[in-house]
Order: sequence, then structure tokens, then C-alpha cells
Amino acid sequence: MAGDHVKTIRSIAEKYKKDPARLMDVLLDIKKELGYFSEDTIGAIAEAMNMPRVKVRDTLSFYAFFPREKTGEHEVLISKSVVEWMKGGEELVKAFEKELGVSCGETTKDDKVSLGFAECIGMSDQAPSAIVDGVPVGNLTPGDAKKVIEAAKKGNVSDLPGAKVAANLKKEGPVIFAPMDNGAALDAAIKMSPDDVIAEVEKSGLRGRGGAGFPTGRKWKFCRMNKSDVRYVVCNADEGEPGTFKDRVILSEKPDLLFEGMTVAGYALDAKEGILYLRGEYAYMKPALDKVLEERRKNNLLGAGIKGKKGFDFDIRIQLGAGAYVCGEESALLESAEGKRGAPRERPPFPVEKGYMDKPTSVNNVETLCAAARVMEKGADWFSAIGTKDSAGTKLISVSGDCKEPGVYEIDYGTTVADFLKLCGAEKTKAVQIGGPSGRLIAPKDFKGTISFEQFPTGGSLIVFDESRDILEYMRQFMDFFTEESCGWCAPCRTGTSLLLVEFEKVLDGRGTQADLDNLKKLGELVKTMSRCGLGQTAANPILTSMESFPELYKAIIKPDEYIGRFEFDKAVKAGEEMAGRKSELEEAHS
Repeated sequence: MAGDHVKTIRSIAEKYKKDPARLMDVLLDIKKELGYFSEDTIGAIAEAMNMPRVKVRDTLSFYAFFPREKTGEHEVLISKSVVEWMKGGEELVKAFEKELGVSCGETTKDDKVSLGFAECIGMSDQAPSAIVDGVPVGNLTPGDAKKVIEAAKKGNVSDLPGAKVAANLKKEGPVIFAPMDNGAALDAAIKMSPDDVIAEVEKSGLRGRGGAGFPTGRKWKFCRMNKSDVRYVVCNADEGEPGTFKDRVILSEKPDLLFEGMTVAGYALDAKEGILYLRGEYAYMKPALDKVLEERRKNNLLGAGIKGKKGFDFDIRIQLGAGAYVCGEESALLESAEGKRGAPRERPPFPVEKGYMDKPTSVNNVETLCAAARVMEKGADWFSAIGTKDSAGTKLISVSGDCKEPGVYEIDYGTTVADFLKLCGAEKTKAVQIGGPSGRLIAPKDFKGTISFEQFPTGGSLIVFDESRDILEYMRQFMDFFTEESCGWCAPCRTGTSLLLVEFEKVLDGRGTQADLDNLKKLGELVKTMSRCGLGQTAANPILTSMESFPELYKAIIKPDEYIGRFEFDKAVKAGEEMAGRKSELEEAHS
């Protein structure tokens, strides 16, 4: 390995004090400098960090953004979420492949450009989209392929019109997007004891906005009651659910509100450090967020003696991810933040008992922490008066797909799906996917139901399908996503998602029977109940909820036979011929 590369690796390791918990940062910096990770590079990292080589390789192997082979000088990653395909993503891929003369997953012969896929990059409101040399570019057309490639080679991707990421904030509500002076929530908090702050948040009825809806005040109380000399506040900004982009808008438009909410949590929990875990696809936001943090330090809103309150010492750092959907699960996120592969932990113990670095940790969603800041500023009674009895406050919804006004809407909890569809300009709607692939698919008969924890809870995604769409094909793509993103740790998810996809495709191919549908339900419930974490527990939802909401679609394609085999001899022979590039001896004998 070149001496200069070894020096670079050693310098980066020293920058992070050879701390194993900062291995993700080390790897991300080395990726910027060297582009990929050879075995020699892995060895040099292990030596520089005083770590076993196997631990470095273990972390590297888990994340999509750490290539093990040399890539091109420039990288084009096309988002392949369902909404992207609805908006012409497949044609965009073909245009790039034609322009570059390679297929997705390959690098041009001159080593200039690598072309690949990325899962949802948080740009569904501006689909089709891509990440080009780390810069998101949206609203692409097949005709843009040449311009994008030329811009990448010239190093001016940021000048492309599509690189100006629009906020697309369509409706401001009274909580998240209402004006608030920096420091107002902190002024209110420091007049109270930490226990009283927690009690106020609990009284407000604020529940986690990530989807599960656990009461925020109760989580903070559990974290504080665990005796420890150190506690942590962690913000989950790993917004990886396909079709979700509300946190992107908060991070770009209201970062001070988020950091204020984290600081309020720090005061309530007597924590000294907060970590914002930012998904790797949002790395382009980090410089602006770091600047906001620095301004808050200058204004005594972070650091030692915040707001003149003796002993109120709290600061925040940003930890980047590197492309792994499962890291949106809180325990997997903590593993990643500690420099490890993002495999979910066994629970109990829960993070409030043993979280980051085995210390009591409160992991909260971006929107949740913003709402907590407003609770402190305006009071619990003000907050609980908005929404419904069991769903206090407002909810941010990322809407995309077949509607005239895709974007982010802040609505009161209790808004009906029908009213929301009118708000975003959706017409002739056939189905709505609430909560992304891990949520549920609903039919028009359910549109009178409300967006709330009582009826249709959601982490913040709503995808609209009009009457022209093949709903089951999009459910197949969701299942393909879960199969790809399973971390592989537990058999029910690792094997179950693959088996579900195979069985589902058999049905979609027109070779399924009622027995196959029954088997799909049984297998789906098994994966749901036996999987270790939320990914496996919700992976069968595209199949199970579409069966529940659209039984007629399945009835129309199943066969009356009692049994149809999965293996098709003629199809297998044809596939073999295509791979070999010649006719089989069997076909030649009959020709």
C-alpha cells in the first residue's frame, strides 16, 4: 500500500483519537480520500485504530456506502423507490445506461463514472431523483442524463437546476412550523426542575412521531430514573422509510427547533451529550447543520452553563450513517453510532436502561424533539388541545405519488384521509399507502378514517396510487425492498422475507391458488411474530394489508387448481439458454 495512503489513514485515525466508537467517522473520511476499501486499506485502518482487522471488515461489510472494489471518479446513484418508478425512474435508468454504455452496478471503461442504485433518498416529492457525487438531484428526465454526467465530470453538479432541493412545505401548522424565538423553550425549561419538565411533557400527551407512538414523557422518565453518572440524548434522523421526507424539511427549514428540543431533553435527563444520527443520504446537509450548532454555541444555547444556568452543560455532535435502512430501528442505530454494524440488539435491556455506550439513552425522532420544544414554550395544555384525545398535537405528512401537490403538510391529528387527499390534490385515488412499506395499504372504503394513533398511525409517509396503477406490482417492489434491506441476523426475517417474495411472485405470475394465498398469510404472520426487530415485524405488511384491503385483486388472478408447482421446466431452460448464450441440446434436438 502506498505510503501516502497509510499516512492519510493514520492522520484520520488520530483526528478521532483512535476511538473505536468513532469508526464510522473514520471510514467515511477514508472513503472521501481513497474512494474504496481494499484489503490493504482495511489492514492499515485496523493497525491505525488498534483494532482487530475482523472488526473493521465487519462494520464495512454492513453498509451500502462502503465499496470494497474500486469505483469511478464520479458516482451516479439513481433512487429506486416505488414513487421513483411511478414517476419514470425506469426510463431514467435506461437513459443513463445508454449514455454511459454500462449497466447499473458497473463502471465505465475509462473509470470515470460508476452507475448504481440507491434506495429511497428522501426525494420522493421530486422524483425521479439521484445522488450524484453526494449531491441530490431531483425532477430528472431521461433527457437530463447527458447534462448530469457532464456536470459531474466538470465538478459542478451543485449548479444543476435539480440540485436545488425544494422544501415543498405545502401547509404550515401551529406546532412545528410556527415561529419560535431561539432559546424560548430553554427559558421555560430552566425555570422548572428536570422532573417538572418531564412531567410537563408527559402531561401534554406527546407521543413519539417515528411511528410506534410511545409516550415521550414516559420514555424520558424511564431514562432519568436509571441511575448513572452519564446519560445520552440521541436524535433519530435516519429517515429511510420509502416515501418519507418530512425530516429532510425540518433539518433544512427548522434546525434550531430540533436542536432546542434536544437541549431541553438534555436538561430533563441531566445528559451532557446529544447525538444527531443523520442518514448517509443526507450528508449534504451536515455542513449547514454544523454551522447552526456553532451559532448556538456562540449564543450560549449549547456548551457550558447554557442560558447562565450553572451545571446545565450540554452539546451536540452529528453522526453520519452510511446507507442501511435497518439503522432506523433505535437499537441498530445505537450500534451504528458506536462504530459497529447496525444489527438490532436483543431487548430487554432497552436503550433507556443501556443505550449508547451502555449508558441510559433516550432515542427520539426528529419531529418528536421539535414538538417537545414547543410543549416547553407554550405549555402542555396548549399542546394537548390540538388533535384528538389519544393523538395530541399535529403530524407532519410527506405525501407523494399521484397527487397534484406532493410535499410536506402539517395537519392536526384527527384529519381524515379523504380530507387530506383533497388538500394535496389527489383525484381518482385507488389506494393509499400509509406509513411507507412498513405501514398499511388502504382502499377508498377506509378514507373516512383518521390519521391518528387511534386509526391510521404513521411515521409520516403517505403514497397515493390512482386508478391507473397496478397496486400489487408496487407491493412486490416493497417486498423486494424488505428482502434487500434485512440485516440477516434472525432467520424469520432473513429467510422469511425471501420466501414471502418467492411465493408472492408466483401468485402475481398467475400461477397461484387459494392454497398459496393461505400459505402467504400464515408465513406473513410467522415472520411478523418471530422476527427480532421492527423490520421483520412489518415486512409482510405489503402482502397482508393488500390482501385485506383488495381481496378482489387476488381473486382475479388465482387459479382454481388445488396445487400448481413453483418450478417451471420450460422457463428454467430458457433462462439457462440466455445465460449460456446458446440453445440447449434439448431444443436443438427438437428443431
